[in-house]
Amino acid sequence: MIQLLEHFTYKKLIRFTIPTVAMMIFTSVYGVVDGLFVSNVAGSESFAGVNLIMPALMMLGSVGFMIGTGGSALVSKTIGEGNKKLANRYFSMLIYFLVIASIVLAAIGILFIRQISELLGAEGEMVNICSVYGRTLLFALPFFMLQNCFQSFLVVAEKPAMGLGVSLAAGLTNMMLDFLFIYVFGLGVFGAALATGISQFIGAMIPIFYFARKNKSPLKLVKTKLELKPILKTCTNGSSEMVTNISMSLVNMLYNLQLVKYAGYDGVVAYGIIMYVGFIFVGTYLGYSVGVAPIIGYHYGAGNTDELKSLFKKSLILLSATAVILTACAEIFSSALAGIFVGYNKELHDMTTNAICLFALSYIISGINIFASAFFTALNNGLVSAVISFMRTLVFQVAFIFILPLLLDFNGIWLAVVGAEICSLIISISFFAANRKKYKYV
Repeated sequence: MIQLLEHFTYKKLIRFTIPTVAMMIFTSVYGVVDGLFVSNVAGSESFAGVNLIMPALMMLGSVGFMIGTGGSALVSKTIGEGNKKLANRYFSMLIYFLVIASIVLAAIGILFIRQISELLGAEGEMVNICSVYGRTLLFALPFFMLQNCFQSFLVVAEKPAMGLGVSLAAGLTNMMLDFLFIYVFGLGVFGAALATGISQFIGAMIPIFYFARKNKSPLKLVKTKLELKPILKTCTNGSSEMVTNISMSLVNMLYNLQLVKYAGYDGVVAYGIIMYVGFIFVGTYLGYSVGVAPIIGYHYGAGNTDELKSLFKKSLILLSATAVILTACAEIFSSALAGIFVGYNKELHDMTTNAICLFALSYIISGINIFASAFFTALNNGLVSAVISFMRTLVFQVAFIFILPLLLDFNGIWLAVVGAEICSLIISISFFAANRKKYKYV
């Protein structure tokens, strides 16, 4: 078993982070399966409804990402400082806080789901589709948040392989239930949401049972009281990930509104497919960043500047090489990827293929930007991390979503993310340069 305190060669770094990368990719794949069944069995209208309401669900669930990333940085730093008892107190407190927050947010979402659907552009029968799917998943929101949170803490616990195992168990459950509920029983979007909710329950409960009993990892759930200071520190630290998810959700809403205007619900379907495909490619970058963050946090807490420099350099090289490969794959297989979802409709297939080709150009840059945000989170600098995320996922994208269609018509919508990533890279490089002496990673 590889421990956080070790020196990480390229081989060891890949071995340690690959389970988290695989976990993120597989989580994305079983999300894609949801879309495949809904699109091919329930129809494109149902698929459009799922994609209209999804940004709101992800926005509510972003608290889980915030607690997971911000908390793992705080806990790994505390372990690096040699205070494991305090680290367990922080870990337990954050899990209990997340349970309370998730129940409150789920209740609010369930109460206003129809109004939310209408705000997102749903009309007529589309409101009912969005409401059924959204309400069902909101009942499982606490489990969704916990599952996302534990993905980060399992890496801190030096159990990334267990994180992959949990993801596999949840994913396979979702796939089998999708087939049963949608294809066999014909439950449509309700069946898709029910299958996802049950899989999220499994993804949350396995880590809870593991951490609630005595185990061989550095982390264990213990009795503790809620303390405001570490919770605020965690929220500040993980605010970049919350900002990222909220911003992405808002941007997705704007994309959908623009696409309805330019291409009707077919545009929403095409964008939904891009998002499903993008989850797999971007999931690679996210998985690596989540996997490497506790290592960075530990060595920062322990004052090991040489190892920090090594991790920074190796990460940039690995991500750059991966970016070239992933972008090439997306371009080469764009038609095949579109065909999996909408092969039954030539016009929609051609639109989606073109959209994937243009959107995929962003993959050559986005890995460095995702890592930059995660890197500063791991250094417990939530402010810099949040600024990178805020500019990348909200400010730049919103600007380009409205500007580029005026210059390039419909294709401008698909290229908006490319422009945003280019501008964000400038911001990321600027922060790397400005903070190199403070943290001594160069």
